[in-house]
Amino acid sequence: MPPLTPIPTPPIAPPLAMISLWIYVTLLLVGGLVGLIKAGSKISLITSALFAVLLALCATGVLHPFWIADILVGVVAVVFMVRYLKTSKFMPAGLMLLFSVVVLGTLLVAR
Repeated sequence: MPPLTPIPTPPIAPPLAMISLWIYVTLLLVGGLVGLIKAGSKISLITSALFAVLLALCATGVLHPFWIADILVGVVAVVFMVRYLKTSKFMPAGLMLLFSVVVLGTLLVAR
């Protein structure tokens, strides 16, 4: 009988990338809840929860390769940039755009 070979595990992201990603996931969920409570925006909660779950799956290694997280954060950054350009209000779109760019930079540099 041939010897058993171990199942390869996906590479895990560096600690700085993981910490920044988990903080970002938390901010997305809190932002979605605030959008629901303050403005009654169900779509805000749904989209933030969707992206938060996808990013959490990337952080835990369920979705791999890890660069999928880069794409997801980039998409969220573009969405917040469009919202910021439409409204010219820093809160919440500008702040989340800033967070998105910082997290994306952290993800790209941490590797």
